[in-house]
Amino acid sequence: MRMFVRALGLSSVALLLVAAAPAPRVRVTGGTLEGRVAEDGARVFRGIPYAAAPLGALRWRAPRPVRPWHGIRPAADAAPACLQNDYGWNAGDAAHASEDCLTLDVRTSSLRGKRPVMVWIHGGSNRAGSARGTVDSRITAQGVVLVAIQYRLGIFGFLAHRGAAAEAGGHAGNYGMMDQIAALRWVRANIAAFGGDPAKVTIFGESAGSQDVSLLLAAPAARGLFGKAVLQSGTPGFGMPFRTLGDALVLGDQAQRLLGTRGIAGLRHAPAAALLVADRKLHDPAIAAPGSVWNDDMVWLRTQIDGAVLPRSPAALLRQAPPRPVILGTSVAEFGPAEGSIDLAAALRFGFGARADAVADAYRAPDSRRGGPLLALSTDLIFTCPVDRLANQLAGQGWPVWRYRFDLARDGGRSSHGSELPYLFDGLAIGNQPALLQRLWARFATAGVPGSDWPRFTPAAPRGVEFDAGGMHPIPMPTPDRCRYRNEI
Repeated sequence: MRMFVRALGLSSVALLLVAAAPAPRVRVTGGTLEGRVAEDGARVFRGIPYAAAPLGALRWRAPRPVRPWHGIRPAADAAPACLQNDYGWNAGDAAHASEDCLTLDVRTSSLRGKRPVMVWIHGGSNRAGSARGTVDSRITAQGVVLVAIQYRLGIFGFLAHRGAAAEAGGHAGNYGMMDQIAALRWVRANIAAFGGDPAKVTIFGESAGSQDVSLLLAAPAARGLFGKAVLQSGTPGFGMPFRTLGDALVLGDQAQRLLGTRGIAGLRHAPAAALLVADRKLHDPAIAAPGSVWNDDMVWLRTQIDGAVLPRSPAALLRQAPPRPVILGTSVAEFGPAEGSIDLAAALRFGFGARADAVADAYRAPDSRRGGPLLALSTDLIFTCPVDRLANQLAGQGWPVWRYRFDLARDGGRSSHGSELPYLFDGLAIGNQPALLQRLWARFATAGVPGSDWPRFTPAAPRGVEFDAGGMHPIPMPTPDRCRYRNEI
């Protein structure tokens, strides 16, 4: 046997041991799951239901408890994404999607122990994307349990209809957020079976996922379900004015007209394909206006004050929320309309109103790192300024806050929206430091601080770090002058 081991080599032996390992089983709410053993020995479980399928009469209702199953439920293969239109970048998710999608995935190094838990909320404008592939990440080698959740998207997850409001005591919409809260409750009840500590949960997300993380910080129903949060390029509403319940119900009226149905019952009987077609036609004139850097692609990113999950504005709710450690940041150049597609002067007026002339010089000339005028303006209005305001609000209330700026791209070019994701999930080196983001995020999940070399942000001493080709560097992070004329978080 020893000669056989020498001939194979250690890596081959490890693969043989993995292949010989029995499929792991775990008992959770609903029944028993059977996952698989990954190449590195981690235990991976996919497609775990955390709530009942939101079909038929359960469309546009709060998630119901998971329905028990008999026998052993296979949990080795990817589950369908939530229903979504195909926007190109999400073609794989759109092709493998279903209304029966309220599932989550778990990756853990061992079913024993009591390790910090990191719960990922995927991005995609709250209308696309999935958890698929997230638990392929070996971030669990940093001593954490990784969970990735799915939630209803687009018209299925965020539409507010008068009929649904009448059924629910006057509130409607934000079903996708209700799903996220239900998933966090599942984590609290079940994660110990995967070697996780239900008292040490960190939520993190990027883009729409980051916005949802920020709203969960505000939501009263989510209190006690997690203790720390990481916001990667997203805040409540992305700088857009919050949508009142009245405005949300008008959008529901628009959806009903597009479908030609009557009442909530008619919508619940509408084919899913017809609902997806209507979703692409919805128009919000408050954000999709001449000169606006926001558009109807962001219709489900505009934060809705539904009266239940968000009974008041996020800013007001956050003033009453318990302090929790938070990391938040942006890329130097996120995204924006093609240069020349919007008149710059009109965009400045839309974004800054009467103060447009005061900030115009900051956008007139292209910048090698920030990009052209419209890219720089969009990055500021949608990301930089809202993140700065949120950081100052939370830190001013005594929350432990750490900020970052990401100025690094995998191809060596300019950073953009999501540039940090391969460094986080694939463990790419930053400078000469392998898996730096993984180690920092896991340290934060474990200890509540990302490290002594990352200065804490306060309004009196506004500092953070920048990630670039040379590594991680402490930098000053005062409020940019141009952001002083914006007041949305």
